[in-house]
Amino acid sequence: MSDQTAPSHGDEDKQGESGKSERKDGDTSDHSDGDKNGSGNGSGNNGSEKRKGPGKKPLIILAVVAVILLIGGFIWWFATRNQATTDDAYTDGNAITIAPQVSGYVVDLAINDNVYVHKGDLLLVIDKRDYQAQVDAAQAQLGLAESQLNAALVQLDIARVQYPAQYLQAKAQTSSAEANLKQAQAAWERQHSVDQRATSQQNIDTADAQQQTARANVQQAHAQEQTASLVPQQIRQTVATVEERRQQVQQAEAQLEQARLNLSYCEVRAPSDGWITRRNVNYGSFLQAGVSLFSIVAPNVWVTANFKETQLERMRPGDKVDLEVDAYSKLELHGHIDSVQLGSGSRFSAFPAENATGNFVKIVQRVPVKIVIDSALPRDQPLGLGLSVTPKVYLK
Repeated sequence: MSDQTAPSHGDEDKQGESGKSERKDGDTSDHSDGDKNGSGNGSGNNGSEKRKGPGKKPLIILAVVAVILLIGGFIWWFATRNQATTDDAYTDGNAITIAPQVSGYVVDLAINDNVYVHKGDLLLVIDKRDYQAQVDAAQAQLGLAESQLNAALVQLDIARVQYPAQYLQAKAQTSSAEANLKQAQAAWERQHSVDQRATSQQNIDTADAQQQTARANVQQAHAQEQTASLVPQQIRQTVATVEERRQQVQQAEAQLEQARLNLSYCEVRAPSDGWITRRNVNYGSFLQAGVSLFSIVAPNVWVTANFKETQLERMRPGDKVDLEVDAYSKLELHGHIDSVQLGSGSRFSAFPAENATGNFVKIVQRVPVKIVIDSALPRDQPLGLGLSVTPKVYLK
């Protein structure tokens, strides 16, 4: 009996220990469940905090940025309030187009592309032989005209003596003819007053003929006297001939001068200092008068800036200007405003805008402003025409 009860007590002990362990496990599970519930409550609290809103920090940052932008904008406006600039500007200057004044073949070419020439330098030579022949012919014509003028002057000297003498001679012949007429008239009267028996019919006829001849001689003498009396007119006629010969001499001199000019035009020389550009002539080419050969860009360069009309209110000649050239980013130039064109660029264009229509749209006009460069231009960085420039005008 005792053997049987002992195991039963052992079994009870084991069951008690197992019960304890189960209670311990139960306690552990209860604690773990409690922890899980606790953690679940904590996550719920964080979600409620996020749903409250962004807070004040982003608004403060936005306000600070806005204040900084306003301050920067004010500083930029304050620094540039007395400045005017535009990107519609370019270098400008004098480009002289060279064209021959006579035609002919090029026998000498002394230039090349983009070389610098000085005023008076020989650029090219046209064949001179034809024009030299024209000079020789004009000289011969001038010599002939001068000879004719000298002959006319001699004839004038003769006329001033000859025509008065002829007039005196005509008057003397008239007097002689009148005397002969009187004598013939007296003879005729004698023959007709005597008795017919005292004379003959032959004597009467001779007296009649002598009277008629004397009367005709008087008339002829009077006519010659009247012709010879035009001494001033005859002298003026000779003077007019002299003047005509003198005009022929001047015409021949003008032809000679024109021939010499044409001969001088065979040598084309530089009218100004500058660079040779757009050359389209070669040695041996036949040139037509008036056809462009090349251009010479003068070294005097300025800037033409097309400012908006709204920028001209305070802009005046003499205002200082800083210039930036796009081709040379490190080049700094200074200048001043020389003048403002009296008219917008569109007004002087080839086809100006016609605004007298119902569909008018107001457009801000551009006005060309000439800016003279005061700084010395560098020799290693030549400013060609048409380069983009950004001017900054300092308004007063």
